[in-house]
Amino acid sequence: MMEKIPTQTGARDQLLSDLKTVIQDAEAWLRHSGHLTGEEFKAAKAKFERTIVKAKDDIVRLEEAVVEKTKVAAKVTDEYVQENPWKSVGIGAAVGVVIGMLIARR
Repeated sequence: MMEKIPTQTGARDQLLSDLKTVIQDAEAWLRHSGHLTGEEFKAAKAKFERTIVKAKDDIVRLEEAVVEKTKVAAKVTDEYVQENPWKSVGIGAAVGVVIGMLIARR
């Protein structure tokens, strides 16, 4: 029934790691940019650009994982509602009552 979706934790951890690397590279680049020769400057710039591209790719992968997981959750919810319409109505009504009670308390 449910498809196996890649975990978001790995992608999120990789993205955070890449963003930390981007920040560290930017700081190092700014600190040493006045002392770099033409070739060193080009190499540092290329490394920084590669890190940014990798971080962007990780963001896209994380976004795709979130979208896929959301689609699966929506499909499962739809199937449940189709198979159990009265239970779904009851659950919706109960949630509505609880929310109404919380609002009324304020």
